[in-house]
Amino acid sequence: MENDSQSLATDFIFLGFSNLAELQKLLFVVFLLLYLVTLSTNATIMTIIRVDPSLHTPMYFFLCVLSFLETCYTFVIVPKMLVDLLAERKAISFLGCAVQMYFFLFLGCSHSFLLAAMGYDRFMAICHPLHYNNIMTRRLCVQLVVASALSGLLVAQTITTLVFCLPFQASRKLNHFFCDIAPVLRVAFAHTNLSEAVVFTLCLFVLLIPLMLILISYLFILFAILKIPSAAGRRKAFSTCSAHLTVVIMHYGCASFIYLRPNASYSSDQDAVISVAYTILTPLLNPMIYSLRNKDVKTALRKSLRKNRLSQKDFQ
Repeated sequence: MENDSQSLATDFIFLGFSNLAELQKLLFVVFLLLYLVTLSTNATIMTIIRVDPSLHTPMYFFLCVLSFLETCYTFVIVPKMLVDLLAERKAISFLGCAVQMYFFLFLGCSHSFLLAAMGYDRFMAICHPLHYNNIMTRRLCVQLVVASALSGLLVAQTITTLVFCLPFQASRKLNHFFCDIAPVLRVAFAHTNLSEAVVFTLCLFVLLIPLMLILISYLFILFAILKIPSAAGRRKAFSTCSAHLTVVIMHYGCASFIYLRPNASYSSDQDAVISVAYTILTPLLNPMIYSLRNKDVKTALRKSLRKNRLSQKDFQ
């Protein structure tokens, strides 16, 4: 019993959705359906890109990696949240909280840097089309993905270590549904201004530097598109960037609102709503944006479905 009480004292308690107690079963069903759709759409994107030779290009290689990150990202957050929606005591251990934050930051930061790599790919495709195949080799694409992952690992390791080295209050109630930075820092017994400043600086590094690189890429892309003489050519060039640009706006918009605000304007309830958007809705919408707005993906999907129907007829 003494060990049990000590274990309970070191747990973090989630208060997310506690003010919606009568709706938690409904939220469970809604979030479960969204999660299953997210998994299936991302799995479909990855499978199509893998099996269709016409999609073995740098842009779709990055899209496949993005879908993989989205799948892992939701796996870190959503299953635990679904379990908690049906549980009376919504708790996570100290180690579990640290692990969840680490992988959440690792995947989220890698996602951020990967979007910058995808912006560079679009810049090369539109601004230097003649040299595109020679520059955007398979090796360079893999190097950009590895660099994104290593950057995410470094940031996740630094922030998680800074946060979980702090002493915490006996009552560790997080007004959130997962171990995000701000809610955990709120229950630290003596979090210093220095630790908050370091965390904020790292978030600045993760969000602003990739975003600046993307904006610079799109500035050159805009100039290149404006030089195209025909309206149809300009429309076609822009259509290859529109999906990526939409995902960038969604990702950096939500993340900047959460992590780049002054500490005085922090609102737990508001953050929980925005967090639902970027942990559940964004991973769901991203593959749909790329597939619904991309002729190559839709063509490959139709081709795959046609092959499946023919093989079923042959089998019968």
